[in-house]
Amino acid sequence: MDLSTRHRLVEELRYLLEKGFAHGALEDACAGIPADKLNQRVPEVPYTIWELVEHIRIAQYDILDFSRNPAYETLDWPAAYWPSRTQPVDEATFQRTVAQITHDREEFLRLLQNPALDLLAPSPTAPARTCCARACSSPTTTATTWASSSWCAACSASGNSFHLRESP
Repeated sequence: MDLSTRHRLVEELRYLLEKGFAHGALEDACAGIPADKLNQRVPEVPYTIWELVEHIRIAQYDILDFSRNPAYETLDWPAAYWPSRTQPVDEATFQRTVAQITHDREEFLRLLQNPALDLLAPSPTAPARTCCARACSSPTTTATTWASSSWCAACSASGNSFHLRESP
């Protein structure tokens, strides 16, 4: 891929990861949520805001780990991707979770900006496959399926922003 195309692809992925296109940005969706709402259940939603944001943190980190770690080990789906339903959270923990999501997103962006990384090459964790068998609509797909780094970014961003906009 020529440098101009690579730069454009990385910028599109950056925008997708940071702004979520039509769905919105994580920081905007999480700003100003009252602490008393973090653990509240609402009708017809199977998780609290806290559980959803923690799920996003876990799934995004899993995609990051999958993308950069040749010794990656698949998490147990779905148990390992969701916090305990009996584990309430306080505002400080919620804010640390949001900060960790932002940090891991920046790590992923640094990975994508590495000029030595071929964004369309097979994943180091799945050399026999070259592109997305992983569902790009959600980061909750188990990592037993494989994708290139650029598709992993799209999976993470699309799933995260989708989940943020579905919450009350």
